[in-house]
Amino acid sequence: MKFQIEDVTVYFPYDNIYPEQYSYMVELKRGLDAKGHCLLEMPTGTGKTIALLSLITSYVLAKPSNPVKLLYCTRTVHEMEKTLAELRFLHDYQVKELGPSARILALGLSSRKNLCVNPRVVSAENRDSVDAACRKLTASWVRAMAVENPDIPSCDFFENYDKAASDAVLPPGVYTLQDLRAFGKQKGWCPYFLARRMVQFANVVVYSYQYLLDPKVAGIISKEMQRETVVVFDEAHNIDNVCIEALSVNVRTQTLDGASRNLSRMSQEIERLKATDAGRLRAEYNRLVDGLAQRGDLPTGDTWLANPALPDDILKEAVPGNIRRAEHFLSVLRRFVQYLKGRLQTESVEKEGPVTFVASINAQLGIDQKMLKFCYDRLHSLMLTLEITDTDEFLHIQTICDLATLVGTYTRGFSIIIEPFDERMPHIPDPVLQLCCHDASLAIKPVFERFQSVVITSGTLSPIDLYPRLLNFNPVVSRSFTMSLTRDCICPMVLTRGSDQLPVSTKYDLRSDPGVEKNYGKLLLEMVSVVPDGIVCFFVSYSYMDGIVNSWHESGILKEIMQRKLVFIETQDVVETTLALDNYRRACDCGRGAVFFSVARGKVAEGIDFDRHYGRLVIMFGIPFQYTLSRILLARLEYLRETFQIKEGDFLTFDALRQAAQCVGRVIRSKADYGMMIFADKRYSRHDKRSKLPGWILSHLRDAHLNLSTDMAVHIAREFLRKMAQPYDKSGALGKKTLLSQEDLEKMVNGVGDMVF
Repeated sequence: MKFQIEDVTVYFPYDNIYPEQYSYMVELKRGLDAKGHCLLEMPTGTGKTIALLSLITSYVLAKPSNPVKLLYCTRTVHEMEKTLAELRFLHDYQVKELGPSARILALGLSSRKNLCVNPRVVSAENRDSVDAACRKLTASWVRAMAVENPDIPSCDFFENYDKAASDAVLPPGVYTLQDLRAFGKQKGWCPYFLARRMVQFANVVVYSYQYLLDPKVAGIISKEMQRETVVVFDEAHNIDNVCIEALSVNVRTQTLDGASRNLSRMSQEIERLKATDAGRLRAEYNRLVDGLAQRGDLPTGDTWLANPALPDDILKEAVPGNIRRAEHFLSVLRRFVQYLKGRLQTESVEKEGPVTFVASINAQLGIDQKMLKFCYDRLHSLMLTLEITDTDEFLHIQTICDLATLVGTYTRGFSIIIEPFDERMPHIPDPVLQLCCHDASLAIKPVFERFQSVVITSGTLSPIDLYPRLLNFNPVVSRSFTMSLTRDCICPMVLTRGSDQLPVSTKYDLRSDPGVEKNYGKLLLEMVSVVPDGIVCFFVSYSYMDGIVNSWHESGILKEIMQRKLVFIETQDVVETTLALDNYRRACDCGRGAVFFSVARGKVAEGIDFDRHYGRLVIMFGIPFQYTLSRILLARLEYLRETFQIKEGDFLTFDALRQAAQCVGRVIRSKADYGMMIFADKRYSRHDKRSKLPGWILSHLRDAHLNLSTDMAVHIAREFLRKMAQPYDKSGALGKKTLLSQEDLEKMVNGVGDMVF
């Protein structure tokens, strides 16, 4: 269907549209017109992705004079593929309506592991090994040697791509990762380097958050992007954590041992070079004297990760004199590694700011802040000079240089925390030095400054007013949308006590109470006998899940549950969990019914949908607070309180409830779906906790469902399931339209007909 939003004709590839999709597009267009940033919360399963893509591509078609590029950031490769599939469907519709003038180039970009087509390279086990295997075949010095000596292996795909030079282009169209691989095989070109070059010419690019937020990757991939760009962060409820991880570094004893090995290998290489080709070291030294840390534009095969500091904070001046010579630089790094080894041999927890840390390095080693700041660039330059290709072997020394550069660059928003052992396992010594970033706004600041519109959107962004404070920006549009439904197909309940009227909670003092464990078990047992098909249970942590399942097993509750439905459990092993999910789905498909035990903040809670019969009920056992004694969390809370005036309790509750909402939101993935949500903890009945849940869940939470015991919940579940089994009109009746056709939409826009949302 086609419709107008002010001066833009929106091409929407379906015959009907939800009212909230239309409102979402109107708000999004306001944000684009104002050239500002937006914060939009839209319930899961209401077609957020297609609404975003339709509006932004139509906006570009309506204003050809200033073409806007779209950067769409997803969390997982699976979500990237789903987005590109939606985009292809939309693109085909637009081309059918407008002819070839509507053609665009859209592609997904991922790591070499997902794009490489050279069987020798892609067989390596992890991402770092694939990157290194690629460098061994494509680095400029390897290729130069391969020209003289045909026995040296090189990559045919890269050579063909390089020969084609500017002729290696992608014709317009929408390319998923699989399409890119197929195109590369057909043409004999390398799909990874082709995609990386085409990113600057594409109209739409879909890639992972890290490519924009992690300065090491963004410095290579995203530095060419123009200002007229709309950046969309989808499923962005955890965006503050992604920003923090991008600027944090952990150093363990293994890292330091690996770094020492790296350093001895590099000094051997330097000795070898001095004997065979001293000119190369001299050329590097002269270049550094002239103040150039990098050799101009590097060939694409040689680029490595960029500087870990943010672009504005990198010094544009000469490398300090005392680390210009390769052997001097290595001796500085050796002393630094020795110092860190000494710091890790502590008996108690130590916490200090970057300024004190740098001062103590200066006092003990004579290494000043400026030398630390240049460690990363100097290492990069040396690795190119020594022509090192197996970069995966050198990750340890790279981590040490990351730490040095970040400590030398930033004085605020970071802490150094040294812990001799993990508090949860105090008898196992596992010393770790962590450079923790506390300020999420640091990593995302360059994105807000560089691009004209940044859209942050998800199904769970409540309370929405906390995000601008955490990320330190001013959105021009900030809206939370509710779900328009023809029938009440969501049934949230708050269960505060068991059938014996004892309160249930995962509070620390009640957590291991046998009465609470028994009541949780009885609740699940009652529900498996009432609810058909799939039930998903979320626990607050792996250790709690292990403990409670164990006690259910001993008391025989688990055996009774297994007679009604099969039980599957998420573990920390990805392969095991995937297998458990597959079998869970098979059990639901064949009518046997199943229960899936999972953990909040785990892989399943973040990315797996339990739509239709795979999830008719989700039970959230407890409130998933973070481990509140964690030193890193305490330091971050202190920083948030001092810098942004966010109280500890507010932040912890906000964080726990966005995770809980993320878990229960897995059951509703479309409007034809129905499901129940049980929040099993007495603390959910308190207004200050409950009010932080998203509006689309709260609007269905009736007062009568706020303080239930197990038997009342079972009664409500029976009634709800009976009601859901009745036939209903999908488009909505009695003037309450939830699926609008083109005519309905025109009437609504012109103000005819009393449309009720």
